[in-house]
Amino acid sequence: MSATAVRTPAPATAPPGARSKRMKNTGLGVLAWAAGLLFFLPIAWMALTSFHAETDAATNPPSFTAALTLDGYREFFGAGGGASPWPALINSTVASLTSTLLVLLLALPAAYALSIRPVKKWTDVLFFFLSTKMLPAVAGLLPLYLFAKNAGLLDNIWLLVVLYTSMNLPIAVWMMQSFLAEVPVAVIEAAQLDGARLPTVLARIVAPIAAPGIAATALICFIFSWNELLFARVLTGVVAGTAPVFLTGFITSQGLFLAKVCAASLVISLPVLAAGFAAQDKLVQGLSLGAVK
Repeated sequence: MSATAVRTPAPATAPPGARSKRMKNTGLGVLAWAAGLLFFLPIAWMALTSFHAETDAATNPPSFTAALTLDGYREFFGAGGGASPWPALINSTVASLTSTLLVLLLALPAAYALSIRPVKKWTDVLFFFLSTKMLPAVAGLLPLYLFAKNAGLLDNIWLLVVLYTSMNLPIAVWMMQSFLAEVPVAVIEAAQLDGARLPTVLARIVAPIAAPGIAATALICFIFSWNELLFARVLTGVVAGTAPVFLTGFITSQGLFLAKVCAASLVISLPVLAAGFAAQDKLVQGLSLGAVK
């Protein structure tokens, strides 16, 4: 009986196209991590500086091994005899949450009319919404100030709610119009055949399907409202001052107290960071919802 030679199969090698694609994906991943670390570095530096004493925070070059302390946070929360930040934080919370809720209530039916049930010349309507953002904010500051002064609305938190709503509404309509364009029309027509009216369709059909896009829009409007400084600085004072206005109070005639400013900036940024972290999955889904048709 003759013995037959057993041939071992040659190891499979990836085609050149797959290898180059893998190397390209690896390079893009490294580039994404480098960009993320580059954007995160200032936040990490601010957090580290907030735990240093003023003398250590002002050194040049900065010291990485300086002793850590909570003095900056004690000064921020008023332990050193300064003003309490809680009224400003509450004002920012009320203005941001209320204006974001109003924006969603107004933008959802407007986006529905421009996407699922388009009105005549709906592109002109979208351009009109966009044109309202072309005017620099500082150009409308003086008329708004004179109106608020004559109407007795200076240092009033509800004036900021109205301003933030009007400022964020065009962006919300533009975003939600692309999100709602992905909602299947057949589902809406089926609900209407069953007798569902427009409020029911918006609340029970459109809103659940477009929930990621609505969450992304709400988060962006909340961030814009929370970070707004120009109108809050000019139109408010002691009663309705917001968190960014309170932050500017750390720049005094005695100089800039870097550790205190970093501590205050980190605390004021926490609500936005927490909201973004909690809604990160919805944010990614929402921002990519209308990207590819």
